[in-house]
Amino acid sequence: MLFNSYVFIFAFLPITFLIFFSFSRFRLIKAALIWLTVSSLFFYGYWDFTNLLVMVISIIINHQLGELIASSKPVSTRAKIIILIGIILNLAIIGYYKYANFFLSSINSVIQTNFSSPRVVLPPGISFYTFTQIAYLVDAYRGETKGNKYDLVTYTLFISFFPQLIAGPILRHDELIPQFHQLKSFLFSQKNLALGLTMFGLGLAKKVLIADHLSPWVALVFNNADAVTFLEAWVGALSYTFQLYFDFSGYSDMAIGLGLMFNIRIPINFNSPYKAISIIDFWRRWHITLSNFLRDYLYIPLGGSRRGQIRRYVNLMTTMLLGGLWHGAGWTFVVWGGLHGAYLSINHGWRKLNIPLPKLLGWLITFLAVIFSWVLFRAMNFHDAAEIIKAMTGMKGIVLPGNPQGKLSFLNQFGLQLQNWKNFTYLPEINNSRILSIYILAGLTLCVTLLPNTQQIIQKLKPTWWWAIWVGMITSLSLLSLNRVSEFLYFQF
Repeated sequence: MLFNSYVFIFAFLPITFLIFFSFSRFRLIKAALIWLTVSSLFFYGYWDFTNLLVMVISIIINHQLGELIASSKPVSTRAKIIILIGIILNLAIIGYYKYANFFLSSINSVIQTNFSSPRVVLPPGISFYTFTQIAYLVDAYRGETKGNKYDLVTYTLFISFFPQLIAGPILRHDELIPQFHQLKSFLFSQKNLALGLTMFGLGLAKKVLIADHLSPWVALVFNNADAVTFLEAWVGALSYTFQLYFDFSGYSDMAIGLGLMFNIRIPINFNSPYKAISIIDFWRRWHITLSNFLRDYLYIPLGGSRRGQIRRYVNLMTTMLLGGLWHGAGWTFVVWGGLHGAYLSINHGWRKLNIPLPKLLGWLITFLAVIFSWVLFRAMNFHDAAEIIKAMTGMKGIVLPGNPQGKLSFLNQFGLQLQNWKNFTYLPEINNSRILSIYILAGLTLCVTLLPNTQQIIQKLKPTWWWAIWVGMITSLSLLSLNRVSEFLYFQF
């Protein structure tokens, strides 16, 4: 079931909401928790019961392992053995469903074998709920769950809570479970409902009105990587840069809004990442909960920056390479992660020189570095990525719009080529005009770099009739635009 579907918005959500607070009104707290848990499991199983079965088995196993670790002495041999078993089991599950075909195809191509790949359908959100449970086991091993005995229902709700189940944010047990035990979480709040609906509406608008409309622009370029010109390649790269942001941040906003409706506060996952003035700053703003997870459960345990500069760079590269692999079973994702590891290493090295860059220059370098990395992230293979990057850097010539015999024809002697707008085959055509796509992308660039983000808008929210009308109009336009249901991009991860 998708957030951007009529069945979710007009059936699942109101029914779940009304029955939850009906139980709460009569102080049937346990019944309310069970209802929310069952609803979340139904939400996930709506696609395929087999996927639900995989998740439920994973939840039961990890809950029991967590109980065994918590009952052991911290960092004892028994606890070490149990957590090792838990990590291996979780990695085995995600390895089979997400990486089996990838590893087999890689082996076949390297040593020229012909191992047959199993027909495996990737369960939605398996990366998110598996890594959430690994983090829980590690926290239990560290003794951070001592004194907090979580029953199976509470733990199941922690993992399966429907707003954050499929694509995060990635939550820790101490961020979510305590809220299920607070009485105020079961008291209907008009304020939280209003804030939640506003957040959900703005997130839906990001997805439906912006990201989904950019999707065909992206496909037009990336499906014709060999043929695109300089301008077309930049339009495709920028379109994907904004599509990915508005799609994923839209989902995160909707998740936060849904949580607020049930009085549950889910942490923000994006904080205007395209305003970042360095790559370090970017990763503090982009997919914040994943960045925190990689830092706390991979980078720091590897040694972080405590063992010298060389070891820091090795740890950064290792963390980001594995972070890239987490995103997808493909070498393009691994190299994308390695590229960001290199970016971060360069950024940390530059900081050691203590030579500050002007903010505008820092922003420009960061934004361009991120755009080029997204090309690799989106491309189906290295060949397509290389072709688009060649076009973007002018290695295949620079073709600009203009009259070849007009006033700008003198540019030909500088190696630039001019051609009419109608000949840019891979630029989207809007109202019989191709230049409009350039204006729209320029406008989106200004929006993401100058305007407040959704969280900042909500913080300044003053409930007035004008505000209600504005939000209502945007939400209504989004609902009317749900003529086709499209999955969120991060569902594939």
